[in-house]
Amino acid sequence: MANTIIYTQDYETTLQHRLAHPQNWKDVCQVTPTDTRTINSGYMSTVPSAQTVTRGTVFNPQDVAFTAETLTISTGRDMPIFVDFADMAQTGYNTQMEIAEVQADLLNEFIETNTLAQHASWTDVGSDGAGGVASGVTTQVTVSASNIDDIIRGIKRIIRVANGNTRMRTYGAYIVWRPADFELLEAFVQANGFNLADKALGDGTVEGFRYMGVDHYWSNDLTANHLMAGVKKTHRIGILRSLYGKMMTQDFPAGSSGGILSGTLFYSRVDIGHLVPTTFKPLVYDVNVA
Repeated sequence: MANTIIYTQDYETTLQHRLAHPQNWKDVCQVTPTDTRTINSGYMSTVPSAQTVTRGTVFNPQDVAFTAETLTISTGRDMPIFVDFADMAQTGYNTQMEIAEVQADLLNEFIETNTLAQHASWTDVGSDGAGGVASGVTTQVTVSASNIDDIIRGIKRIIRVANGNTRMRTYGAYIVWRPADFELLEAFVQANGFNLADKALGDGTVEGFRYMGVDHYWSNDLTANHLMAGVKKTHRIGILRSLYGKMMTQDFPAGSSGGILSGTLFYSRVDIGHLVPTTFKPLVYDVNVA
């Protein structure tokens, strides 16, 4: 016999997860949400020095000077998406949620890319000619399994020489690697030590990890031949608070060539600004790599 059967079926309602880029700026930068356009950042630019004490003689007060630098929130990106009323009715509430998720991911990825593109405002670090790194050098260093630990130690040395140890102890140090560099670091960690090697082998290092006192991240959005490293919370980002993370909607938006569209416009945007205060520039590094 040849019966025709209709089988019971299950249907899943899920959001489509896109292949989102990793975003490290929230961890390594000092982020200030605000509704002002300009943030003034003041620091002591002329620091007094300790004077010799001679008993029974007068002392002279010393002068200090403060310098104000500004972070201006003026760079932005937006993402308008239009959906026809009929399409919305036939796809349901999940379409709105998926739009919101994609908008959030892409705008956060813009912040990541834009932050990593600021490398010209950081301190150059490059090859010391022996496989390690030195400050003030733009010669590219080739990252390999044999020198990746030298690069990590070199970054910490450069921070200490710049008198950044107290700030490093408070906020921590970091390096944002390329995926291929990060793979070399994973191999180095798994091949050396005991407890950490076991942890790296068992738990993995998908989201990054701490090794040799430094937090290690990876990114697909680094500018070619440039890594980001230094002391956390030194590179500053200002974000326009009232717009960040908000999705606004408008029914019957105007068409590009006149008339009115029958549907809903979903709109989201982000406005940001950057600042590396001059006094802290010696603690944020543009690592030049081959």
